[in-house]
Amino acid sequence: MFDSHAVVLLDHAVSLVNALTDGEARGRPYAAPRGAELPRAVDAAVSHTAASLPRDIDDAQAAYLVGTARRMREVFRAMQDGRLDDAAAAVNGLLHDTGARPRLDRGADGPWQMHFHGPDDSFAAGTSASCATALALAVGGGLAGRLGVCRADRCDRVYVDTSRNGARQFCSTACQNRTKAAAFRARKDAG
Repeated sequence: MFDSHAVVLLDHAVSLVNALTDGEARGRPYAAPRGAELPRAVDAAVSHTAASLPRDIDDAQAAYLVGTARRMREVFRAMQDGRLDDAAAAVNGLLHDTGARPRLDRGADGPWQMHFHGPDDSFAAGTSASCATALALAVGGGLAGRLGVCRADRCDRVYVDTSRNGARQFCSTACQNRTKAAAFRARKDAG
């Protein structure tokens, strides 16, 4: 399974993809925030546990993360479609373009921690590098099948399956319940 740091970074990747990319969410069209709302959406999507990076989320930083989110969505789509080679190529592109590199950093009077960005990286560059590395750990570590796109009708939000049995198919309980209710209604109408 994923270690706790990888889980946090994968959660950031999922949150960024789901918050910053257009599509469908829980049966309704979803338009990603734009303009003045975009930096706030980025701030909400990435938990404040990413404290090693300065949170200078201006319009340029937010736009950078929109580009990263779109590219990360392609990794999830490729895995959902069983295209492991395409997912790996997309992750390699992200790793290259974000300048991801492992390093140990020590916080003020804290323990050493693994980071995947440079000490002077911007919030957007560092977050992008960290998310790319987490996706690389999943795709290259035998856990690629844990990356998914919601299977509910009219929903394309992504998720990481951290369950024990690896059987997750939906981005949320709401989509799972919507799908079960639709199947129940279909059986009732057919009978």
